[in-house]
Amino acid sequence: MADHDALYHRLFAHPLMIEQVVRDFVPEAMAVGLDFSRMERVAAKFHGRKGTRREGDVIWRLPTQDGSDIYLYLLVEFQSQSDWWMAVRTQVYEGLLWQQVIAEKALQTGDRLPPVLLLVLYNGEQRWTAPTAVHDLIALPPHSPLWPWQPQIRYHVLDMGAFSGTDLAHRDSLSALLFRLEQRQDVDTLRGLIDDLVAWFRRHPSYEDLKRLFTELVRQAMEGVAAPAPIPDDLVEMKTMLATLGESWKRQWLAEGRAEGRAVGEAKALIRVAEKRFGPLTADL
Repeated sequence: MADHDALYHRLFAHPLMIEQVVRDFVPEAMAVGLDFSRMERVAAKFHGRKGTRREGDVIWRLPTQDGSDIYLYLLVEFQSQSDWWMAVRTQVYEGLLWQQVIAEKALQTGDRLPPVLLLVLYNGEQRWTAPTAVHDLIALPPHSPLWPWQPQIRYHVLDMGAFSGTDLAHRDSLSALLFRLEQRQDVDTLRGLIDDLVAWFRRHPSYEDLKRLFTELVRQAMEGVAAPAPIPDDLVEMKTMLATLGESWKRQWLAEGRAEGRAVGEAKALIRVAEKRFGPLTADL
């Protein structure tokens, strides 16, 4: 999974991927008038849990048309289930980011902090169910007088598997193609997705770097499917390979189905002969 993490880190180091994810899936952010032409990558100079640098941290400064800045903090999460304490983690990360901004911009008394939009990009098989706000984790009754002093941090989760395939197929963007790629695919669906990827990159030939990253993502999606055959390094060749595999699998499924049908028929015949000679058989027999 570490290689997958690193691949996503490189993917969202590209401004087009950030722009398309925000445009496609975070309409609230678009309402403030973001200016993607002036966005800048921010190097995170702080560490996550256990003192190690988080490979999934991707931070961008997104200017707005009125001259202010918004800091987009993207957390890429690869795990089998949602993280119940994610809201607490995001509170820590936002605080560290603000400390970094204060130091780098030399903010003084009376200055204001830039707003932060924290996105959690999640590709686990189970749907995300964890609270998205610290408020929902705090053990206080609804009308407690202590609520005004509690943290108000929240994050926006993008659960890739929660979007319908139909919805994603109607979006002409790499971000939607990425979400489709992270969902479970049968052979025919994956072939269609590769077709859409090839068509997108033919319409946008200047994004060769992103094409290489998506080719590697498709390769990872095919691992285990095509083993032990070597997987090609070209999207069109990958599609051809899937077509060949699909036909061989269909023949194998048909053969296995016929064999299973024969076995069931022989078992039923044996039961009839045994019952005729020995009487009704118990369920165990």
